[in-house]
Amino acid sequence: MKTTFLLLCVIFGCAVAMRQQAVAVSGKLMCGSKPASGVKVKLWDEDDGPDPDDVLDEGFTNTDGTFRLEGSERELTNIDPVFKVYHDCDDGILPGQRKVKFRIPNSYISAGGRASKTFDIGILNLETIFPKEERDVF
Repeated sequence: MKTTFLLLCVIFGCAVAMRQQAVAVSGKLMCGSKPASGVKVKLWDEDDGPDPDDVLDEGFTNTDGTFRLEGSERELTNIDPVFKVYHDCDDGILPGQRKVKFRIPNSYISAGGRASKTFDIGILNLETIFPKEERDVF
């Protein structure tokens, strides 16, 4: 009985310690002088260690290249929000898509389930060759 009670206390303590945190990002994507419409965008919480990365939100840019993503996650420590763009701008016939990721500053992480402010990433021209750019073949 004591073991069961102790186990329940530990589980409850861990659940209470997990903090709900939210983040939001918005902006506009261009491919040269044209809006990059229909581009896949995702908001992730990238974790180190055994905790798997979590997709917080995902979608596609509008016809004018604009987007807004928002999501939340319960974590013991601060979430590590990352905005990812999967695109074919200035890509020729290479397989897969170019993948670019941007870390969102911690100052845009809000307590609770809704973001209190949005990180405006601005207007990005996807013709740019970004540092550490990857390819998403799958």
